[in-house]
Amino acid sequence: MKNTLKKSLESSWIIIQLVVPIYIIADVLYFYNILSYVAFIFEPFTSILDLPPEAALAIISGVFLNLYAAVAFAAPLDLTVQQWSILAIFLGVCHSLIVENIIIRKLGISSFYSYSLRLFGGLLIGYSATFLPHNWFESTITTEIFEKETYNSFIALLLGSFYNAILLTIKIIILISILIFIMDFIKNLSFIKKSSKNISKSFSIIVGIFLGITYGAGILIKESNNLSKNDVFYISTFLMICHAIIEDTLLFVIFGADFTIVVAIRTIWAILLSYLLLKIYCIKSNKFFSS
Repeated sequence: MKNTLKKSLESSWIIIQLVVPIYIIADVLYFYNILSYVAFIFEPFTSILDLPPEAALAIISGVFLNLYAAVAFAAPLDLTVQQWSILAIFLGVCHSLIVENIIIRKLGISSFYSYSLRLFGGLLIGYSATFLPHNWFESTITTEIFEKETYNSFIALLLGSFYNAILLTIKIIILISILIFIMDFIKNLSFIKKSSKNISKSFSIIVGIFLGITYGAGILIKESNNLSKNDVFYISTFLMICHAIIEDTLLFVIFGADFTIVVAIRTIWAILLSYLLLKIYCIKSNKFFSS
């Protein structure tokens, strides 16, 4: 309990330091329409995902930093439920690339394959969601979305932005704290501890889906020598597309993303792409593994 509480407090402090300033910076950029001068550079990517050009900063910060930075940049935008869901799908697959690639590398998967799969896979999976009917998307937990406000002065902008940033931070902290308690409880179950010592493909995938790449791949790293290269390749591919499916998705559900569609699309594509790429890998031998 003490360790879990400590992790929650540490995470909360990181979130406060990250989300509040980024949210205010995003509001200032939108208020003065500064993004309009550079957003066109990223328009090919945002247009593929049917997102406004202003969502470029959310995408970039999510890809290179983390999801907290991404939602802080996206929160001031007036995105629809479908757009929030598409953003959740893309960034669910393609976030924190540099950090998580270090973990994937330890399994023997090359950086080129890791980056290519998550970047182009994220675009493909997100793009597929643009073809779904708008009425399929519903806000499954809350219909409250941060609406873009108009301000009469810079001071009013800062005060309003700070207030909304605090509200956003509180919501994220509550969500993350609850998830940390749940995840720590799951990790300490006797079944999980016993299973982690007897690694299997199904167990690794299940752990990765719910607890993320760090924990799922961590178990794999310990026992990867006992698995075939085909098994490691398949599990790694699956987890790069579909990991931390609950935690990552709920972060976007705060703003109205459809939980069911996001989870379903990422899971289905993970199964399809993992199977297809495994077949190609078997033909091409060790092409995707680093030396």
